[in-house]
Amino acid sequence: MDSISTAILALSLIIIMLGMGLSLTIADFTRIFINPKAILTGLFCQLVALPVIGFGIISVMDLPAEIAIGLIILAACPGGPTSNLIAHLAKGDLALSVSLTAISSLVTLLSIPILINMGLNRVLGQGTLIQLNVVSTIAQIFVIVILPVGIGMWIRARKEAFADRMLEPVRKASALVFVLVLVGVIAKERANLIPFFQQAGIAALILNVLTMGFGYFIGRIMSLSIPQRISISIEGGIQNGTLAITIATAILHNSAYAITPAVYSIIMFLTSGLLVFMLGRRKVSGV
Repeated sequence: MDSISTAILALSLIIIMLGMGLSLTIADFTRIFINPKAILTGLFCQLVALPVIGFGIISVMDLPAEIAIGLIILAACPGGPTSNLIAHLAKGDLALSVSLTAISSLVTLLSIPILINMGLNRVLGQGTLIQLNVVSTIAQIFVIVILPVGIGMWIRARKEAFADRMLEPVRKASALVFVLVLVGVIAKERANLIPFFQQAGIAALILNVLTMGFGYFIGRIMSLSIPQRISISIEGGIQNGTLAITIATAILHNSAYAITPAVYSIIMFLTSGLLVFMLGRRKVSGV
């Protein structure tokens, strides 16, 4: 996306996250940390299983070097703010989703350079120093996710009736933003869709399906609630494609490395859209 599109998306997500905060209370977050099984399971899926699956794919598939490195860059990145929107639409555990996004984004500031250098050594036999803008990354998560959610929670604590009335309009607005983002991504990459998908489509789809499926499966093994499983699945499968593309183009200075993240960004919206369609109409249940 260009700078204007990115700014519009960021503003839309800020407004939507504020609306989502209207459905949350402090108790929703304290519950997660008092009983940390769900958040530890989600972090394991995001920080351990996802990179392992990524390295596994490039080991068994005969991929061009640029596509393989792009896949590792993507697998090293945290979930983006969009994952919270999708978790909300799919009726997952929103507090868990927000917590996982925030924590994984901070942890991956340290793990991204290590994993990408491992990928470069694995594919090219050489590495390079990867340095991320720590302040910028933390500020992005704070401004787009934490601050608006906090404001929404503050409003709910004082105007609960108003917050309840706004839940359905916020859900509809969230769905509209999701559709617009999907259409915008496809429109932006329409000229490159066929060649990009021919190069990276299968590998990106496998990574997406395996990570989302693994997250839900391990959540079931750990006896987590269905909303928690949904959030963990989404956090594992919805990656920060913008960060991955930025690393490929601005840090590694190779636009070919951005092909896999670009394709994955389209695929993850399609698969998560299917997930939202299947789960979004179900009655909310904690089991």
